[in-house]
Amino acid sequence: MTSKENFWTNSDVGLLIVRIALGGIIFFHGFHKLVHGIGDQFQILASNGIPGQFIYFVYVSEVLAPVLIVLGILTRISSLTIIVTMIVVFYALPFPIGLDVHGAMNIESQLYFLLLPIALFFTGPGRYTLKKNNSGNWLLD
Repeated sequence: MTSKENFWTNSDVGLLIVRIALGGIIFFHGFHKLVHGIGDQFQILASNGIPGQFIYFVYVSEVLAPVLIVLGILTRISSLTIIVTMIVVFYALPFPIGLDVHGAMNIESQLYFLLLPIALFFTGPGRYTLKKNNSGNWLLD
């Protein structure tokens, strides 16, 4: 196999791009909550029977976890925090399933935010990470 074929079939580069895309987009959701607060989300959770204090978990899943995902540190655990957050979002904010005026699914972005961390949970961060984990525990990759 030539180096040109290696470049175009490098799944580690693909995982890096997925990590940067997911982490970058989710981080801005968390940054907005850092700057503008979480009062509205607190009320939404409480009105759906979920203790409002769980909203503070969003700082872990939307601020810390995306940074760790981009860096490739604790990617699987960080992805798991986003998965849990998205499951709560689907429960607390029932979205109508259907098509919008442009033919896209109404829950398209929410599905991306659920499916991409699921993929990273199963694949891990790939080779291009800030720190290589030598613990031998797959969950800590």
